[in-house]
Amino acid sequence: MSTDTPQHAALLVLPRLRVQNANAISSPMTWGFPAITAFNGFMAALARRLGAEAGIQFHGVGVVCHHFEAQVTQGGYVRNFNLTRNPVLADGSTAAIVEEGRIHLDITLVFDVRLAHHLQDDVARASLAARVGEVVAGMRLAGGSVMPPLPGSPRRTPPAQLALLEEEPDARIRQCRRLSRRWLPGFALVSADDVLQTRLTDLQAKASENVSQPTLFDAWLDLSRLNHRTVTETVWDEAADDFKQTVTWQTDKRPGWLVPLPVGFAALSALHPPGTVAGARDASTPFRFVESVYSMGQWISPHRLRDTHQLMWRTQHDAVSGLYRCTNGFKASNPSSVTPPVHQD
Repeated sequence: MSTDTPQHAALLVLPRLRVQNANAISSPMTWGFPAITAFNGFMAALARRLGAEAGIQFHGVGVVCHHFEAQVTQGGYVRNFNLTRNPVLADGSTAAIVEEGRIHLDITLVFDVRLAHHLQDDVARASLAARVGEVVAGMRLAGGSVMPPLPGSPRRTPPAQLALLEEEPDARIRQCRRLSRRWLPGFALVSADDVLQTRLTDLQAKASENVSQPTLFDAWLDLSRLNHRTVTETVWDEAADDFKQTVTWQTDKRPGWLVPLPVGFAALSALHPPGTVAGARDASTPFRFVESVYSMGQWISPHRLRDTHQLMWRTQHDAVSGLYRCTNGFKASNPSSVTPPVHQD
């Protein structure tokens, strides 16, 4: 058992994980890709399984999606989840159908880790990476099962990789570019907090003085939907030998591939002592009621990342406000500042 304190920065890469039947209902207001909290939960579960004696500490997780297949009906504008019927009840009556959204994923996970001194050796890191690959093969991710590669697949799935980060800034940028090319084709999920704040400023500038000022929730809804507007143009009508006005519909342009994203939870109650709340799954852990916290995310090509720091999602906890939130460093003008989150009142 190693007693070294993890201190050397490194990246743990789990390439091309095939996840079957992951949870596609990520929050009460969104569906599609699993919530980023699910991947942070997976990181915490992996750290527990490895144990402190492994000499590795996890500080953040990045997600690159190569392919997804939502389990929904095909054809038409309206889609429905493919649901399963449960076995009949003891009296022979039909059991109720519980709506469950599922999605198949092909993803790469990148972890920001710290390694103990004995893991500076290449052989020791390769051994730990192989162990991580074995542990992950028996885990669940976002409610889905980590599956082995499909038999006969033309693409060979690379094993888990554990690489030390370069210390020089320029060398680290080159290392990030080299690694990001291995994650293509694919898209990385990063934060778009700055886009949300910019949209709020624009809406407040355009708002009339006779109406209430737009809130951060209004800006979030505005970015979460497709907005169609009428545009009036004056054109020359040759048949009438005069000008006429025409009305066309245009869709507002969006600054990138934006998606509404649950990023954590906000407390609704005080922290209750362990075992005092009936029905809690864990009687040894403090309990509190929470609600979802939302922001905006953005899918970008990994080659746009200058540093792996921009890919990582980390957890933050504010004991005063009761906010449990995942943050990301992409396009952060001031890394110490965090855009106020959106949550339901």
